[in-house]
Amino acid sequence: MSTAIWVVVALVVVAVLAAAGYLAMTRSRTARLRRRFGPEYDRVLERQGGRAAAERELRSREQRHEELELRDLDPGRREEYREQWIRVQERFVDAPEAAVEQADQLVTVVMGERGYPTHGFEEKAAHLSVEHGRTLEHYRRAHTISGKATTKEASTEDLRQAMVHYRALFEELLAPHGEAHRGKGEEHTAQDPAQHATPQNDQHAERRAAEHTDEHAGKHAAAPTGPATGPATGHRGDDRTMRS
Repeated sequence: MSTAIWVVVALVVVAVLAAAGYLAMTRSRTARLRRRFGPEYDRVLERQGGRAAAERELRSREQRHEELELRDLDPGRREEYREQWIRVQERFVDAPEAAVEQADQLVTVVMGERGYPTHGFEEKAAHLSVEHGRTLEHYRRAHTISGKATTKEASTEDLRQAMVHYRALFEELLAPHGEAHRGKGEEHTAQDPAQHATPQNDQHAERRAAEHTDEHAGKHAAAPTGPATGPATGHRGDDRTMRS
């Protein structure tokens, strides 16, 4: 063969290898983002209308997330918040709409203490999606029901489901970083109550949380109904925390 032919062959081989390398890199990046963001990947893909644009958006979220100064809660604060959640859950019996509103407030308070932004639902969701992508769908569903509750369009069952959804994210936010997930870009551990946002596993997570809600509700079902009076007496400090 002439030198010119060898040059052409070499160029073709280099081009094929470069294309194969680029394809492998993009596939690897897509797989990583899918693992990290879970159902949120498909949501962004649908909204952006294309994989390239969707992945640019998700990588942008990762970059902004790196700028946050996130921190774990100390054990004492975790227990205080869990006690507050129990009181909110108990209030559901007599005032379900108020309980759902307080659940939303409590989740937001915990987000703020962890170091997440707390203004604007989509902004909160974007930052949460990086570390809590597989639980974020619970938060979105709870937010939707909360919106219906403000216009009196949510049934009692809808409100109960909102409590279940809020609880899934609440528990994950309370967990130390290593217990909530193995690390950035990896799957949640089996300790995560909403480990995979597939319909079957989502139902299991909801059923476990619902049983917890019903257990507390049952203890107070005999209580007389009437106007909600807020959390139990003796916890004014916790009530102030929720309103902050």
